[in-house]
Amino acid sequence: METIIVLDFGGQYNQLIARRVRECHVYCEIKPYTTPLAELKKYNPKGFIFTGGPNSVYEAGSPQVDPEIFKLGVPILGICYGCQLMAQTLGGSVVPAQDDTAREYGKTHTYFDTDCKLFHGLPSEGITWMSHGDYMARVPEGFALTAHTDHCPNGAIADEARGFYGVQYHPEVNHTEHGLDMIRNFLYEVCGCTGSWTMGNYMREAIAALREKIGGGKVLLALSGGVDSSVAAALLAEAVGEQLTCVFVDHGLMRKNEGDEVEQAFAKWKFKFIRVNAETRFLIKLAGVTEPERKRKIIGEEFIRVFEEEAKKIGAVDFLAQGTIYPDVVESGSGEAAVIKSHHNVGGLPDYVDFKEIVEPLRQLFKDEVRELGRELGLPEYLVMRQPFPGPGLAIRVIGDLTKEKLDMLRDADAIFREEVANAGLEGTMNQYFAALTNMRSVGVMGDGRTYDYAIALRSVTTSDFMTADWTRIPYEVLDKVSTRIVNEVAHINRVLYDITSKPPATIEFE
Repeated sequence: METIIVLDFGGQYNQLIARRVRECHVYCEIKPYTTPLAELKKYNPKGFIFTGGPNSVYEAGSPQVDPEIFKLGVPILGICYGCQLMAQTLGGSVVPAQDDTAREYGKTHTYFDTDCKLFHGLPSEGITWMSHGDYMARVPEGFALTAHTDHCPNGAIADEARGFYGVQYHPEVNHTEHGLDMIRNFLYEVCGCTGSWTMGNYMREAIAALREKIGGGKVLLALSGGVDSSVAAALLAEAVGEQLTCVFVDHGLMRKNEGDEVEQAFAKWKFKFIRVNAETRFLIKLAGVTEPERKRKIIGEEFIRVFEEEAKKIGAVDFLAQGTIYPDVVESGSGEAAVIKSHHNVGGLPDYVDFKEIVEPLRQLFKDEVRELGRELGLPEYLVMRQPFPGPGLAIRVIGDLTKEKLDMLRDADAIFREEVANAGLEGTMNQYFAALTNMRSVGVMGDGRTYDYAIALRSVTTSDFMTADWTRIPYEVLDKVSTRIVNEVAHINRVLYDITSKPPATIEFE
């Protein structure tokens, strides 16, 4: 499989770079810059992309790269820090910018040499998104200047004989005009990729791989009813059929009526479906726990314990299957990458798991690729486009300690929010929306009396890949109706807030 390696130097847009490569139908993986070169070579990569990062390449202890990578004969695209690292390593000089004109941040008018392969077929000028306070005072021997701005003569550099390219700006963000086309030119014109990464091809290869791995063994799938586990169920059903048993653990942390809806949705599927009512045991385990990482790890371990118990009832289950997707893996930390939050099915797994092996057929995919795969498998659209819901459920939407009463309050408020969004015909304008119960209590006035009750926070985002997201501009009249209904219909709620923070700096969930 054609593979591009995105070498991670700690930049904020690294997952977005990988998503852009996938959009061009080329497979890629993100690897920390500390990955040994021998391990990277095993992928037989068609090219490397060096990401941005917060450091300066000339500082002691800054992330570096094995210089031998430049002798592999493999094309390299350096972005921002990656560009400066390439220049410094190959004999150029990077220094702090001496004045404000040499520093560039935000939207910047840029001029391109369209004879350079990176800019073939593109306009000779346009807007790029700059974010650098350092300056390439000298570019390495063999490199030409291929883009410039009014203040920076070396906005992009290239040694086309060796296939080395560097850009000071970020082509992966939407603010850079034709940025995706530049990445596509690197992949196709420089690296010689053919674009074989499609969900149709992935489906066929994944089914074959699952059949080979599982053989005649039995598989137990953790089915939540969400998009990821539903697609995993369809893929496994196609691969191994009746060898699959799907277990839906109703941990009491679901949205209103969702347990019954999940059971009804999968009642007619051609695999064994088991619903385990485990609300009491989960709430006992979570009693008094306020720290979100502890919640995730407790839920992750309890999930496994429930599955192990069900597996013993079924008898001789060899594999545990999960709907883990690529953002779960990235956010749970990879190599020296920062752990944003431990997803219960990745960083939340216990040390010991009583199964022969864990099978994760979606581990390589972003959310929109999972949806596309679901369509390839023939899943109905209402399942493919189901609202995302975290594995730990409402446990991470109740801020602080959990009680049955708090969960019920949240369920009612969340149901009102979702109902009014549907009534306004806005479902298609937002990708994830929900209510969260804060641990803040405030003074209010209801019925001429003083109240001291909880605040509900509403959250809605628009996103294509769930790695970055913007808050949704819901019309005021809809928010007004939601707020009025919640404070009138849900006991012990006297205030409604709306979160207008994008990702980054926030994550989509509160915890």
